[in-house]
Amino acid sequence: MSRRIVCLRHGQTLWNVERRFQGHSDIPLDETGVAQAARAASLLASLRPTMIVSSDLQRANDTALALARIVGLDVAVDKDFRERGGGQWEGLTREQIAARWPEEFVAWEAPDGEPVGEVAVRVAAAMRRWAARLDDDGLLVVASHGAALRLGICELLGLPEQLWPALGGLSNCSWSVLQEGRKGWRLLEHNAGTLPEPVISDDRPEV
Repeated sequence: MSRRIVCLRHGQTLWNVERRFQGHSDIPLDETGVAQAARAASLLASLRPTMIVSSDLQRANDTALALARIVGLDVAVDKDFRERGGGQWEGLTREQIAARWPEEFVAWEAPDGEPVGEVAVRVAAAMRRWAARLDDDGLLVVASHGAALRLGICELLGLPEQLWPALGGLSNCSWSVLQEGRKGWRLLEHNAGTLPEPVISDDRPEV
């Protein structure tokens, strides 16, 4: 056995439905999101997680708490699992962003926002830090956000940045599974759990 990480994206929010960039804005789960979190929790409980950690934003933390209540674990909170900061884009729809910042929209780089490379390093470092606390056969569940998780996974796997778009986005309350091997971390599953749900996220439009 070896250590594993389940990367769980939070449930749906109203801003997801409205396709607004959430970033660091602390938006709660909507009714659908609460139901999604409960369903994901019932499935992930069978994996017998040994540790749960979440972003400090309530949409991720409430998703984590749904699982914690079933498996009897506490939820640790780490702000390094926050979503990518959206700067001036937070609260705006994709149509509004494209109209006001056409060049930045194509590059998906928000004015005053967080660069993708910094997000990838931040999230991957947090994954490594928490995974290091696991027993050899432990399972860590990280409840976080779509762009943050995808970028962190790419960095953890050692993928060069030009290949990051090859990994698709995460739907609400879907998850990816990583396992530590002799040569580092590998991806066992990606965007599992609720397919074929659409990906409505702060992540790049093409992923």
